[in-house]
Parts: sequence; structure tokens; C-alpha cells
Amino acid sequence: MIKKAVIPAAGLGTRFLPATKAQPKEMLPIIDRPTIQYVVQEAVDSGIEDILIITGKGKRAIEDHFDRNFELETRLEEKEDQLLLDEMRRLSDMANLHYVRQRELNGLGDAIRYAKHHVGNEPFAVLLGDTIMDSVIPVTQQLIDTYAQYGGSVIAVEEVPHDKVNRYGIVGGKPLNNRILELTTLVEKPAINEAPSNLAIAGRYVLTPEIFTMLEQTPVGKNNEIQLTDALLLLLKRENLYAHRIEGKRHDIGNKLDFLKTTVEFALKRPEFADKFRAFLKEIVGND
Repeated sequence: MIKKAVIPAAGLGTRFLPATKAQPKEMLPIIDRPTIQYVVQEAVDSGIEDILIITGKGKRAIEDHFDRNFELETRLEEKEDQLLLDEMRRLSDMANLHYVRQRELNGLGDAIRYAKHHVGNEPFAVLLGDTIMDSVIPVTQQLIDTYAQYGGSVIAVEEVPHDKVNRYGIVGGKPLNNRILELTTLVEKPAINEAPSNLAIAGRYVLTPEIFTMLEQTPVGKNNEIQLTDALLLLLKRENLYAHRIEGKRHDIGNKLDFLKTTVEFALKRPEFADKFRAFLKEIVGND
């Protein structure tokens, strides 16, 4: 039902300077795989193989990562490293990847507008390029299933502490079951005493093509940018919107502390060094 995905990846990554001065924040590795590879894999695992990545100036490394590197492949063949060779070749075969540049940084809503001609008149998924989801069922698949049931745009949400709602886009609505809400409002980074709930937008969406009409009508909002949340609020006046409380854990790789936590958590899942790494952590914590 959902055949296309859009991955906005045009941000400057200022919170990770100077590391992101010459490389995209989406290429920061979690162990040995860049963040955006996990995002693309989630889309593929959700049955989507047609993916548009919205990039910007200085983001060429993303394209290079998913392209063939014949010199590297030849070297791996000479070393008879078949496992690594197969993994390198799989990168270029993961999905049908397309790229378009956001000409100027003008917000998430503006970035998604660049997908209009690629998406056409069909629903599509949006996965933020600096957010990794750790879940048994891919979060994007969870949203697709909800879209199939209710037929309207679906937003992934998660609970956050009430004293931190002013950091997120927050939704409010009527619960339909323990996972799904029919939305009545969305607010971008509300004041703590004005937030409709503590359910924060979590970086994954399934949107109907009507969103593009709404984005054209959306005025500049917070941070002098076109906010997707504002466009969704306009869309809410036209059609039903739903929120899906995700089953899984969101990792915001744009945040330094979360980046460190994610690296540790993913390392402890890697069988080749998990035991030794766990022992190392116990040792340094014990010596603190």
C-alpha cells in the first residue's frame, strides 16, 4: 500500500560540530554503520524500496555510501574477504535510491515539499534521517498497518516527561485504543502549561499526498522555518489524522548524549564483542 519513502537529511548537524563540518550528521556511525543506513534499512524492512533522500550542500557522502566502489570491491576480492565484499555490494542493492537537494535550509516542511513530484498522488512514508528506531516490528511498518486500518495520515508518537514537552512537537486527541489516537490538535514545542499531552512526535510519518497542498499554504513558523507540524494542523481541518504510540525505542542521533547511549546499547547487542565490552563497562564504572 505504501510504496515510497522520503528521508529528509539536509540539516547542518550543528550540535555535532566540528565533526559535522565536513561530513553529514547522518553519516555518523553507530559502531560500523552510519545512521542513515539504519533508516534506509527500516524502510526496506517495511516493504518500501523506492526511497527519496532530501540532501543539501556537503551531503555527497550519503550518495557515495550507497553507491558501488569498484576499487574497494577489487581490494576485498584480492583479500578473499567474501563476507565484507557481499555486505558492500548489498549497500548498492538495498533499494532504489533517489536524491534531491534542498536549496536552502527552511525547515522540515520545506524539505518534504521537494518530494512532491517523486511521490505523486499516493501516500508515502517519512523517516527522519537522524533518528534510529530499535523495534521488533519496524516502526514504519507499524504506521503502515495503522494507515491500512484507518485510511488517514499517521504520526509516530512516544511519551516524554511532562517537563520536556517544550522540546518537541506534541499531539492531542481521542484514544481509539491503547496505541491509536484520533488527533484533535498538534503544537510545535508548546509551553509546558499549554501542551495538550506528553505524546511527542517521534520522527516517523505516513502522509497522504494532500500534505503538499497544505505545505504550500503553511506560513513561516517557529525558527522562521516552514514547520511540518503546522502543515499537519491545516491537514487536520481537511481529513482525519491519527497518532500511533510506537512499540520500540527511538534514538535521536542528533543529540550527543543519545548518540553515546545508542552506541553502547547497540554494541551490547553485537555477539562478536558484546561480552568483552560489557566487562569493560563494568570495569570502568567500578573504578569510577
